[in-house]
Order: sequence, then structure tokens, then C-alpha cells
Amino acid sequence: MEFLWWSCEDVAQWIESLGFPQYKACFTDNFITGRKLIYVNCVYLPRLGITDFEDMKVISAGVRELLGITETPWSRSIADPPRDGTGLFLEKKSRTGERADGLAYQRFLDDMRQ
Repeated sequence: MEFLWWSCEDVAQWIESLGFPQYKACFTDNFITGRKLIYVNCVYLPRLGITDFEDMKVISAGVRELLGITETPWSRSIADPPRDGTGLFLEKKSRTGERADGLAYQRFLDDMRQ
């Protein structure tokens, strides 16, 4: 999960590689790093200044693909767990500090099982 270490400039280059060079400043001006990409979706993109719905769909799909997260199952019951292990792990890794930096996926899974 190398993207977790991306700087704002790395994220801007990735956005450009998706075909959206016009949005590079939206990400750099809002200090979106690799860790913050975890929260970027169609709800969050307008706050960054991205309002074209078709562009929002492509960027959100790119973020989900990068993170290895499947699209949100809107038909799921509220009684079901809201996220899979990968999503929960990425949420923990989005934080800063030694604990988040040192957290490995396998250790996270082992801790969840306990």
C-alpha cells in the first residue's frame, strides 16, 4: 500500500494520470495526501471544488481501485458490518503518528480476531 506514503504532489500526479490535470490544484490546495485519499469519494469531492458528476464518478472509482475497496453495496442491511477488513485497516492507516505508521495489515487482522 505504497499510496499511503504519497505526498500531495504524488496525489496530484496520480489525478493527472487519471486524465484530470485540471484538478491537480484541488488536491494540492487541500493538502490531500495518500492517507487522506481514503476519505475521497463523491460526497467529499465537491468540497475540493470538483463538481462535474461524471468526473467525480471516475475519480471515486479510481480511488476505490487504488485502495482495493469494492463499491459500497447500497442494498446491504444496516445490521451487516459497514466495512470489510481492508476498509477498516485503511481507516486506521489514514491517521498519523507512530502507531499508524507501524501498523501492519496482518497484525491488524490478528488484533481484530481477538
